[in-house]
Amino acid sequence: MTDGAEAGGDWAVEARGLTKSFKAVKALTRVDLRVPRGSVLGLLGPNGAGKTTIVRILTTLLRPDGGQALVDGIDVAVEPARVRGRIGLTGQSTAVAERLTGRENLEMVARHFHLPRAEGKRRARELLEEFDLVEAGERIALEYSGGMQRRLDIAMSLIANPSVLFLDEPTTGLDPRSRLAMWDLIEDLGDEGTTTLLTTQYLEEADRLADSIVVIDHGRVIAEGTVDELKDRVGGDRLRVSIARAENLQLAAAALAPLCTGPVEQDGGPTTLIAAIRAGGGVVPGAIRALDAAGVDVLDVEVRRPTLDDVFLTLTGHHLEPDDGSEPAAGLVGAHSGEASSPGASS
Repeated sequence: MTDGAEAGGDWAVEARGLTKSFKAVKALTRVDLRVPRGSVLGLLGPNGAGKTTIVRILTTLLRPDGGQALVDGIDVAVEPARVRGRIGLTGQSTAVAERLTGRENLEMVARHFHLPRAEGKRRARELLEEFDLVEAGERIALEYSGGMQRRLDIAMSLIANPSVLFLDEPTTGLDPRSRLAMWDLIEDLGDEGTTTLLTTQYLEEADRLADSIVVIDHGRVIAEGTVDELKDRVGGDRLRVSIARAENLQLAAAALAPLCTGPVEQDGGPTTLIAAIRAGGGVVPGAIRALDAAGVDVLDVEVRRPTLDDVFLTLTGHHLEPDDGSEPAAGLVGAHSGEASSPGASS
Protein backbone atom coordinates (compact mmCIF):
# COMPACT_ATOMS: atom_id res chain seq x y z
CA MET A 1 0.00 0.00 0.00
CA THR A 2 1.18 3.53 -0.74
CA ASP A 3 2.63 5.35 2.23
CA GLY A 4 -0.01 7.78 3.42
CA ALA A 5 2.65 10.08 4.87
CA GLU A 6 2.96 11.67 1.44
CA ALA A 7 -0.38 13.41 1.97
CA GLY A 8 -1.23 13.32 5.62
CA GLY A 9 1.90 14.66 7.34
CA ASP A 10 2.16 13.59 10.97
CA TRP A 11 -1.54 12.75 11.27
CA ALA A 12 -2.97 9.47 10.04
CA VAL A 13 -6.50 10.64 10.90
CA GLU A 14 -7.75 14.17 11.40
CA ALA A 15 -11.26 15.47 12.05
CA ARG A 16 -12.11 19.16 12.11
CA GLY A 17 -15.42 20.42 13.41
CA LEU A 18 -17.46 17.33 12.57
CA THR A 19 -21.20 17.77 13.08
CA LYS A 20 -23.97 15.30 12.43
CA SER A 21 -27.68 15.15 13.27
CA PHE A 22 -30.28 12.43 12.82
CA LYS A 23 -33.58 14.29 12.55
CA ALA A 24 -33.98 16.07 15.90
CA VAL A 25 -31.03 14.27 17.54
CA LYS A 26 -27.66 16.02 17.37
CA ALA A 27 -25.19 13.13 17.27
CA LEU A 28 -21.98 15.19 16.93
CA THR A 29 -21.21 18.82 17.72
CA ARG A 30 -17.97 20.22 16.25
CA VAL A 31 -15.78 17.22 17.02
CA ASP A 32 -12.03 17.63 16.53
CA LEU A 33 -9.52 14.80 16.84
CA ARG A 34 -6.12 13.82 15.47
CA VAL A 35 -4.38 10.46 15.46
CA PRO A 36 -0.57 10.48 15.10
CA ARG A 37 0.91 7.86 12.79
CA GLY A 38 1.76 4.56 14.45
CA SER A 39 -0.26 5.32 17.58
CA VAL A 40 -3.43 3.99 19.20
CA LEU A 41 -6.13 6.56 19.92
CA GLY A 42 -8.84 5.48 22.35
CA LEU A 43 -12.23 7.09 21.70
CA LEU A 44 -13.91 6.71 25.07
CA GLY A 45 -17.53 7.27 26.00
CA PRO A 46 -20.81 5.58 26.92
CA ASN A 47 -23.27 4.07 24.48
CA GLY A 48 -24.95 6.83 22.50
CA ALA A 49 -22.08 9.27 22.97
CA GLY A 50 -21.30 9.48 19.25
CA LYS A 51 -18.34 7.12 18.93
CA THR A 52 -19.77 4.93 16.17
CA THR A 53 -21.01 7.97 14.27
CA ILE A 54 -17.44 9.31 14.20
CA VAL A 55 -16.13 5.96 12.94
CA ARG A 56 -18.81 5.79 10.24
CA ILE A 57 -17.82 9.24 8.99
CA LEU A 58 -14.08 8.50 9.05
CA THR A 59 -14.60 5.23 7.15
CA THR A 60 -16.81 6.84 4.44
CA LEU A 61 -20.01 5.09 5.55
CA LEU A 62 -21.70 8.35 6.52
CA ARG A 63 -21.41 11.95 5.36
CA PRO A 64 -21.06 14.65 8.01
CA ASP A 65 -23.42 17.62 8.01
CA GLY A 66 -20.46 19.88 8.59
CA GLY A 67 -16.71 19.85 9.14
CA GLN A 68 -14.00 17.84 7.43
CA ALA A 69 -12.46 14.41 7.96
CA LEU A 70 -9.11 13.31 6.54
CA VAL A 71 -7.40 9.92 6.41
CA ASP A 72 -3.79 10.11 5.24
CA GLY A 73 -4.61 13.66 4.23
CA ILE A 74 -7.41 12.49 1.91
CA ASP A 75 -10.86 14.02 2.40
CA VAL A 76 -13.25 11.15 3.16
CA ALA A 77 -16.20 12.94 1.56
CA VAL A 78 -14.36 14.04 -1.61
CA GLU A 79 -12.40 10.84 -2.37
CA PRO A 80 -14.09 8.00 -0.46
CA ALA A 81 -12.77 5.27 -2.77
CA ARG A 82 -9.15 6.28 -2.10
CA VAL A 83 -9.82 6.31 1.63
CA ARG A 84 -11.44 2.87 1.56
CA GLY A 85 -8.33 1.51 -0.13
CA ARG A 86 -6.22 2.62 2.84
CA ILE A 87 -8.27 1.54 5.84
CA GLY A 88 -9.35 -1.57 7.69
CA LEU A 89 -12.51 -1.69 9.77
CA THR A 90 -13.87 -4.05 12.39
CA GLY A 91 -17.34 -3.01 13.51
CA GLN A 92 -19.38 -3.95 16.54
CA SER A 93 -21.00 -6.76 14.56
CA THR A 94 -18.69 -9.30 12.96
CA ALA A 95 -18.37 -9.32 9.17
CA VAL A 96 -17.33 -12.99 9.14
CA ALA A 97 -19.22 -15.24 6.71
CA GLU A 98 -20.04 -18.14 9.02
CA ARG A 99 -20.55 -20.73 6.24
CA LEU A 100 -17.03 -20.16 4.91
CA THR A 101 -13.83 -21.40 6.48
CA GLY A 102 -11.40 -18.99 8.08
CA ARG A 103 -9.09 -19.25 5.07
CA GLU A 104 -11.97 -18.73 2.64
CA ASN A 105 -13.10 -15.61 4.52
CA LEU A 106 -9.63 -14.11 4.22
CA GLU A 107 -9.25 -15.01 0.55
CA MET A 108 -12.70 -13.58 -0.18
CA VAL A 109 -11.69 -10.22 1.28
CA ALA A 110 -8.43 -10.35 -0.68
CA ARG A 111 -10.45 -10.70 -3.90
CA HIS A 112 -12.58 -7.69 -2.95
CA PHE A 113 -9.37 -5.69 -2.65
CA HIS A 114 -8.32 -7.01 -6.09
CA LEU A 115 -5.16 -8.64 -4.74
CA PRO A 116 -3.56 -11.12 -7.16
CA ARG A 117 -4.65 -14.67 -6.36
CA ALA A 118 -1.22 -15.80 -5.17
CA GLU A 119 -0.80 -12.73 -2.96
CA GLY A 120 -4.27 -13.22 -1.46
CA LYS A 121 -3.45 -16.82 -0.54
CA ARG A 122 -0.11 -15.76 0.92
CA ARG A 123 -1.73 -13.04 3.04
CA ALA A 124 -4.38 -15.47 4.25
CA ARG A 125 -1.69 -17.92 5.40
CA GLU A 126 0.26 -15.15 7.11
CA LEU A 127 -2.77 -13.82 8.98
CA LEU A 128 -3.99 -17.27 10.06
CA GLU A 129 -0.57 -17.80 11.60
CA GLU A 130 -0.33 -14.32 13.13
CA PHE A 131 -3.78 -14.61 14.73
CA ASP A 132 -3.27 -18.19 15.96
CA LEU A 133 -5.94 -19.59 13.64
CA VAL A 134 -3.87 -22.05 11.57
CA GLU A 135 -5.52 -25.14 13.03
CA ALA A 136 -8.99 -23.57 12.63
CA GLY A 137 -8.31 -22.25 9.14
CA GLU A 138 -10.10 -25.10 7.35
CA ARG A 139 -13.11 -25.14 9.68
CA ILE A 140 -16.23 -23.11 8.92
CA ALA A 141 -16.43 -19.95 11.01
CA LEU A 142 -19.81 -21.02 12.41
CA GLU A 143 -17.87 -23.46 14.60
CA TYR A 144 -15.59 -20.73 16.00
CA SER A 145 -15.94 -19.30 19.50
CA GLY A 146 -16.79 -15.62 19.84
CA GLY A 147 -13.17 -14.76 20.51
CA MET A 148 -11.97 -16.71 17.47
CA GLN A 149 -14.52 -15.00 15.23
CA ARG A 150 -13.34 -11.63 16.54
CA ARG A 151 -9.71 -12.52 15.77
CA LEU A 152 -10.69 -13.61 12.27
CA ASP A 153 -12.70 -10.39 11.87
CA ILE A 154 -9.65 -8.25 12.65
CA ALA A 155 -7.44 -10.41 10.44
CA MET A 156 -9.88 -9.78 7.56
CA SER A 157 -9.56 -6.02 8.13
CA LEU A 158 -5.76 -6.30 7.77
CA ILE A 159 -5.68 -8.35 4.56
CA ALA A 160 -4.60 -5.41 2.37
CA ASN A 161 -2.09 -3.94 4.86
CA PRO A 162 -4.19 -0.87 5.66
CA SER A 163 -2.59 2.38 6.68
CA VAL A 164 -5.18 2.90 9.44
CA LEU A 165 -7.23 0.34 11.37
CA PHE A 166 -10.58 1.25 12.92
CA LEU A 167 -11.78 -0.98 15.75
CA ASP A 168 -15.31 -0.09 16.86
CA GLU A 169 -15.82 -1.69 20.30
CA PRO A 170 -14.00 -4.88 19.20
CA THR A 171 -14.40 -6.69 22.53
CA THR A 172 -18.13 -6.09 23.03
CA GLY A 173 -19.89 -9.33 23.96
CA LEU A 174 -16.71 -11.29 24.64
CA ASP A 175 -16.14 -13.23 27.85
CA PRO A 176 -13.31 -11.94 30.11
CA ARG A 177 -10.77 -14.49 28.87
CA SER A 178 -11.45 -13.69 25.21
CA ARG A 179 -11.34 -9.97 25.98
CA LEU A 180 -7.87 -10.31 27.51
CA ALA A 181 -6.67 -12.27 24.49
CA MET A 182 -8.05 -9.55 22.21
CA TRP A 183 -6.22 -6.90 24.21
CA ASP A 184 -2.95 -8.81 23.71
CA LEU A 185 -3.63 -8.93 19.98
CA ILE A 186 -4.37 -5.20 19.73
CA GLU A 187 -1.23 -4.43 21.75
CA ASP A 188 0.81 -6.48 19.28
CA LEU A 189 -0.64 -4.49 16.37
CA GLY A 190 0.35 -1.26 18.11
CA ASP A 191 3.85 -2.58 18.73
CA GLU A 192 4.10 -3.31 15.00
CA GLY A 193 3.32 0.34 14.21
CA THR A 194 -0.27 0.02 13.00
CA THR A 195 -2.19 3.28 13.41
CA THR A 196 -5.38 2.37 15.25
CA LEU A 197 -8.51 4.23 16.29
CA LEU A 198 -10.23 2.20 19.00
CA THR A 199 -13.67 3.01 20.35
CA THR A 200 -14.60 1.55 23.70
CA GLN A 201 -16.74 2.01 26.77
CA TYR A 202 -14.43 -0.18 28.85
CA LEU A 203 -12.23 2.01 31.02
CA GLU A 204 -9.64 -0.69 31.59
CA GLU A 205 -9.42 -1.29 27.84
CA ALA A 206 -8.65 2.34 27.07
CA ASP A 207 -6.21 2.54 29.97
CA ARG A 208 -4.25 -0.47 28.77
CA LEU A 209 -4.26 -0.02 24.99
CA ALA A 210 -4.39 3.67 24.09
CA ASP A 211 -1.41 6.00 23.68
CA SER A 212 -3.84 8.90 23.92
CA ILE A 213 -7.53 9.26 24.64
CA VAL A 214 -10.39 11.45 23.45
CA VAL A 215 -13.35 11.44 25.83
CA ILE A 216 -16.71 12.07 24.19
CA ASP A 217 -20.10 12.58 25.83
CA HIS A 218 -23.37 13.54 24.14
CA GLY A 219 -21.61 14.15 20.84
CA ARG A 220 -18.98 16.54 22.19
CA VAL A 221 -15.29 16.12 22.97
CA ILE A 222 -14.99 16.89 26.68
CA ALA A 223 -11.33 16.00 27.23
CA GLU A 224 -8.26 14.64 25.48
CA GLY A 225 -4.72 13.67 26.38
CA THR A 226 -2.68 10.72 27.55
CA VAL A 227 -4.04 8.51 30.30
CA ASP A 228 -1.72 10.11 32.85
CA GLU A 229 -2.62 13.63 31.72
CA LEU A 230 -6.31 12.92 32.12
CA LYS A 231 -5.82 11.34 35.52
CA ASP A 232 -3.78 14.34 36.65
CA ARG A 233 -6.83 16.51 35.92
CA VAL A 234 -8.57 15.02 38.94
CA GLY A 235 -5.72 15.81 41.29
CA GLY A 236 -3.21 12.99 41.02
CA ASP A 237 -2.81 10.19 43.55
CA ARG A 238 -5.07 9.70 46.56
CA LEU A 239 -4.19 8.49 50.05
CA ARG A 240 -6.97 6.30 51.46
CA VAL A 241 -6.91 5.40 55.15
CA SER A 242 -9.23 3.15 57.17
CA ILE A 243 -9.10 3.43 60.95
CA ALA A 244 -10.49 1.24 63.71
CA ARG A 245 -12.81 3.68 65.53
CA ALA A 246 -15.10 6.37 64.11
CA GLU A 247 -14.58 8.64 67.12
CA ASN A 248 -10.94 9.11 66.02
CA LEU A 249 -11.85 10.40 62.55
CA GLN A 250 -11.10 14.08 63.23
CA LEU A 251 -7.89 13.17 65.04
CA ALA A 252 -6.78 11.08 62.06
CA ALA A 253 -7.64 13.88 59.62
CA ALA A 254 -5.52 16.34 61.55
CA ALA A 255 -2.59 13.91 61.66
CA LEU A 256 -2.74 13.28 57.92
CA ALA A 257 -3.20 16.89 56.82
CA PRO A 258 0.54 17.79 56.62
CA LEU A 259 1.10 14.91 54.18
CA CYS A 260 -1.69 15.89 51.81
CA THR A 261 -2.10 18.50 49.09
CA GLY A 262 -5.85 18.90 49.54
CA PRO A 263 -8.51 18.56 52.21
CA VAL A 264 -8.77 15.27 54.09
CA GLU A 265 -12.33 14.08 53.56
CA GLN A 266 -14.52 11.22 54.66
CA ASP A 267 -14.80 8.56 51.98
CA GLY A 268 -17.96 6.51 52.19
CA GLY A 269 -17.99 4.76 55.56
CA PRO A 270 -17.56 6.42 58.97
CA THR A 271 -13.98 5.20 59.44
CA THR A 272 -12.40 5.95 56.05
CA LEU A 273 -10.57 9.08 54.92
CA ILE A 274 -9.22 10.10 51.52
CA ALA A 275 -7.07 13.02 50.34
CA ALA A 276 -4.91 14.09 47.41
CA ILE A 277 -1.17 13.62 47.84
CA ARG A 278 2.04 14.33 45.99
CA ALA A 279 3.52 11.39 44.12
CA GLY A 280 6.22 9.61 46.06
CA GLY A 281 7.08 6.35 47.79
CA GLY A 282 7.29 7.68 51.37
CA VAL A 283 3.66 8.67 51.88
CA VAL A 284 2.36 5.37 53.26
CA PRO A 285 5.02 4.89 55.97
CA GLY A 286 4.76 8.59 56.79
CA ALA A 287 1.00 8.29 57.21
CA ILE A 288 1.36 5.24 59.46
CA ARG A 289 3.91 7.04 61.66
CA ALA A 290 1.72 10.16 61.90
CA LEU A 291 -1.37 8.19 62.85
CA ASP A 292 0.54 6.09 65.37
CA ALA A 293 1.92 9.24 66.97
CA ALA A 294 -1.64 10.58 67.22
CA GLY A 295 -2.82 7.40 68.93
CA VAL A 296 -5.05 6.32 66.04
CA ASP A 297 -5.40 2.59 65.37
CA VAL A 298 -5.03 1.94 61.63
CA LEU A 299 -6.71 -0.86 59.68
CA ASP A 300 -5.44 -0.05 56.19
CA VAL A 301 -3.43 2.57 54.28
CA GLU A 302 -3.16 2.65 50.51
CA VAL A 303 -2.21 4.99 47.70
CA ARG A 304 -4.82 4.96 44.96
CA ARG A 305 -4.14 6.19 41.44
CA PRO A 306 -7.19 7.89 39.87
CA THR A 307 -9.04 5.78 37.34
CA LEU A 308 -10.53 6.88 34.04
CA ASP A 309 -13.90 6.51 35.72
CA ASP A 310 -12.77 9.18 38.21
CA VAL A 311 -11.87 11.37 35.24
CA PHE A 312 -15.22 10.80 33.56
CA LEU A 313 -17.09 11.46 36.81
CA THR A 314 -15.16 14.71 37.34
CA LEU A 315 -15.80 15.88 33.78
CA THR A 316 -19.47 14.93 33.45
CA GLY A 317 -20.87 14.39 36.93
CA HIS A 318 -21.76 10.77 36.17
CA HIS A 319 -19.96 7.45 35.88
CA LEU A 320 -19.14 5.86 32.55
CA GLU A 321 -22.01 3.42 32.22
CA PRO A 322 -24.09 2.46 29.16
CA ASP A 323 -26.96 4.82 28.45
CA ASP A 324 -30.48 3.58 27.79
CA GLY A 325 -30.29 5.03 24.29
CA SER A 326 -27.92 4.03 21.55
CA GLU A 327 -26.50 5.40 18.35
CA PRO A 328 -28.07 4.59 15.00
CA ALA A 329 -27.17 1.17 13.63
CA ALA A 330 -23.71 1.05 12.13
CA GLY A 331 -24.67 -0.53 8.83
CA LEU A 332 -21.11 -1.61 8.11
CA VAL A 333 -21.91 -3.31 4.81
CA GLY A 334 -18.78 -4.11 2.82
CA ALA A 335 -16.57 -2.78 5.57
CA HIS A 336 -13.74 -5.21 4.89
CA SER A 337 -14.13 -5.24 1.15
CA GLY A 338 -13.48 -1.58 0.54
CA GLU A 339 -16.88 -1.36 -1.14
CA ALA A 340 -18.80 0.40 1.60
CA SER A 341 -22.48 1.04 1.40
CA SER A 342 -23.56 4.48 0.28
CA PRO A 343 -22.33 7.06 2.77
CA GLY A 344 -25.03 9.51 1.88
CA ALA A 345 -27.76 8.90 4.44
CA SER A 346 -28.07 7.43 7.87
CA SER A 347 -30.00 4.30 8.49
